[in-house]
Amino acid sequence: MDVLASVLAVAGVRGAVAATLAACEPWGLTMNEVPGAAFHAVTEGTACLCVPGREPIRLMPGDVVLLPTGVAHVLASAPDAPTRAFDHRAAEHALTAGAELRVGAGAPRTRVLCASYQQDPAVTLPVLTLLPEVLHIPAGHASVSLDTTVRLLAQEIARPRPGADAVLNRIVDILFVQLLRTWLEDGPSPGRAASWLGALTDPVAGPALAALHADPGRAWTVGSLAAVAGVSTATLSRRFLGSVGDSPAAYLTRWRMDLAAQRLRDTDDTVGAIARSLGYTSEYAFNRAFTRARHTPPGRYRTLSRAAGLA
Repeated sequence: MDVLASVLAVAGVRGAVAATLAACEPWGLTMNEVPGAAFHAVTEGTACLCVPGREPIRLMPGDVVLLPTGVAHVLASAPDAPTRAFDHRAAEHALTAGAELRVGAGAPRTRVLCASYQQDPAVTLPVLTLLPEVLHIPAGHASVSLDTTVRLLAQEIARPRPGADAVLNRIVDILFVQLLRTWLEDGPSPGRAASWLGALTDPVAGPALAALHADPGRAWTVGSLAAVAGVSTATLSRRFLGSVGDSPAAYLTRWRMDLAAQRLRDTDDTVGAIARSLGYTSEYAFNRAFTRARHTPPGRYRTLSRAAGLA
């Protein structure tokens, strides 16, 4: 089981293009905090990313940067360039018309794709918040696949054709997965907290996570997971907690509740059917577990989540 694909499918992390900037120096845009994550890919020219409390980052052609918490930031030609607020309405109009968002007067020297990512609020397993506040992948450090995707992005922006908006959104989704891969391949960094994402490359916790995701309804024990990982129960317990940050039982319960929450909201499956598919021998036991995790009974959660979706 590909745990990353499993989590991303359930977490529903999706990207959407906000604008394709065409900027003439000097220029600067202030990006206020946004829900979810902010993403920028420089396809032509250079730009400067300024985040309060951090040194400015010079972005070169082919560079990509992700701000997982959507922190306020400035994108400009230089740290001291004059700035104005990012005009979301103008960006939306430009996208609808299949045009670039022009910044400054004259011939554009820099082109940047700006996008955002959102995660399904029904899923509590974190994805975006596990990443560093600023994840910058320079063009020279990118994998071949990431570099190829950025070049494809640049081609789509430079020569827009029918369906360009749909193509760009899908490319942005692919870029997110490739950013995660690059971050994982870089290995643990000082201060990186334990998480399911970081544990994917652990030789003990990784196989255990894959087993849990492949069959979340199975009556897993530490012993059966240890057998999958090929280690003792003591080793499995220690490595799993150290790598993931939760015990196997706590992680499995959280994942089951995320799966249940989505099915309650998106399907007409009965509470009993959902409970049985997730390994609960009684509806009562499932109701207690769900209420403890979400602070509301399954039936009421279904009603409230559907009403919120219609609002």
